[in-house]
Amino acid sequence: MKADEKKLFEAKAAVLKALAHPTRLWMIEQLAAGEKCVCEFAEHIDADFSTVSKHLSVLKQAGIVQDERRGKQVYYRLKTPCVMNFMHCVEAVLSARALEHLSMTSLSDWGRK
Repeated sequence: MKADEKKLFEAKAAVLKALAHPTRLWMIEQLAAGEKCVCEFAEHIDADFSTVSKHLSVLKQAGIVQDERRGKQVYYRLKTPCVMNFMHCVEAVLSARALEHLSMTSLSDWGRK
């Protein structure tokens, strides 16, 4: 792998790493419906503002969200809504795995009869 190619894959991995947390995935799905302030996330996550802000900072560093300060509140929105396409793909993988598991279970149950 060439150096420039390696840098590209490292950048891609950084985005995936930012998404690789259940709370951040939930936040992304919430932001797909529209912008939210830190206080809205803190209410639903049952976490303090600093924890919520840290998660949002990771997403911002990865280029997934952007923020806007309005008075004392900071509002976040998806910078790249296409990230939801990836989420749909992940859900398709999970569905395929569940169907595979179900068919294997059904076959093994059928063999016992």
